[in-house]
Amino acid sequence: MLQVNLPDIHRPASRAAARPALRRILAGAAALAAALASLSAAPPASYARELPPAGDRLTVTVRDAGKGVDGTYELRCRPSGGSHPDPAGACAAADRSTRWGEDAFAPVPRDAVCTLQYGGPATARVTGTWAGRPVDATFDRGDGCGIARWDRLVPLLPEVRSAGRP
Repeated sequence: MLQVNLPDIHRPASRAAARPALRRILAGAAALAAALASLSAAPPASYARELPPAGDRLTVTVRDAGKGVDGTYELRCRPSGGSHPDPAGACAAADRSTRWGEDAFAPVPRDAVCTLQYGGPATARVTGTWAGRPVDATFDRGDGCGIARWDRLVPLLPEVRSAGRP
């Protein structure tokens, strides 16, 4: 049987030889502690400021919807604000219609089958940016699809009673 005698690496030959190794270990531990402390420190004030998300700003122009609701309104979301009469509700309505990969303000598809009902002369135009995408959409209530598309966005667009409905 072959025997190999290896030096005991856990015990230095003398105390003097142990001092440089101990210093390296302590210096490394101190550097590690400093690095960990810097990671847990608060970020600089420039990073701590929360910037508004890119997008989520809309201009809504409503015509022929009725007294008190016609006009042009500005809307900001997160946090909600602007001149819109119900900014929080308008932001929530746009959020409800937002789906990944879909345009929340897309027009009715050309091949859609719509009921022949008239919802009144109201029109609206929404421009701006939503969910990082540009928006330039027009709305009317000329048929059942237009009415449903409009109503999905109430209160971003004002609630309008259809012609002939009380």
